[in-house]
Amino acid sequence: MELGLEPLALLCATAFAAGFVDAIAGGGGLLTIPALLLAGVNPVAAVATNKVQGTLSILSALLTYGRSGIVEWRAGLPMAATSFVVGIGGALSVHILPKEMIAAFIPALLIAVALYFGLARGISDADRKSRMTRMAFIIIIVPPIAFYDGFLGPGAGSFYALALMAFQGFGITRTTAMSKLLNGGSNAGSLLLFSLAGSVLWPLGLGMGACSILGAQLGSRLAIKQGARIIRPLIVLTCCALSVRMLADPSNPVHVFFANLRFPG
Repeated sequence: MELGLEPLALLCATAFAAGFVDAIAGGGGLLTIPALLLAGVNPVAAVATNKVQGTLSILSALLTYGRSGIVEWRAGLPMAATSFVVGIGGALSVHILPKEMIAAFIPALLIAVALYFGLARGISDADRKSRMTRMAFIIIIVPPIAFYDGFLGPGAGSFYALALMAFQGFGITRTTAMSKLLNGGSNAGSLLLFSLAGSVLWPLGLGMGACSILGAQLGSRLAIKQGARIIRPLIVLTCCALSVRMLADPSNPVHVFFANLRFPG
């Protein structure tokens, strides 16, 4: 697939912003997947190509968090291994489920994540008591998020972060770092399968990935210093704007459904 200079530049700028956002609060795919779809990439290729830039951005942020000493590798690696395996299964389902389902589901996800970031209370940097053993967390909580990440992906980092805070009691900075480890596992698993299936647009993914690495470095360094306060309203505004834009697209199945909806009388 060939893209003009202007669409390519916009995708790279979006990848930089996504890497920045994803490094702090997750949800970078909420920017890049809609951008890829709007550039004319088909839904499966958009999800697959996004895994390239997403994986590179996560590794970049994780490197910074790891150097700061806030990643609990011993606790996180079994979780990441689980997310890697289940992420492969999620990616496999993309080739089974209709492509239209993927395109129709993204706006709903954008709205749901915007509501979460807009309405959630009590988010702080202080660690709290764990509500679930780590083994139970690995068995019960990690698989559905990892499967979703392999299948679609946008917001998975945010879901990992929410689960880590709610069930493992991590503060926001440690949660952000640990969520990168889990998100990296499911991203790598799904990317492996997408690669074998030939769904990845590698030149585009690597170009966006280079930009997302830079964004992730900036975002992770800011997160270590200040946390995610400035990113929360940004995610809400971005998710809302992109969901409206995608729902207004005449080719989106949701738009088609409501355009053809007829009421009695």
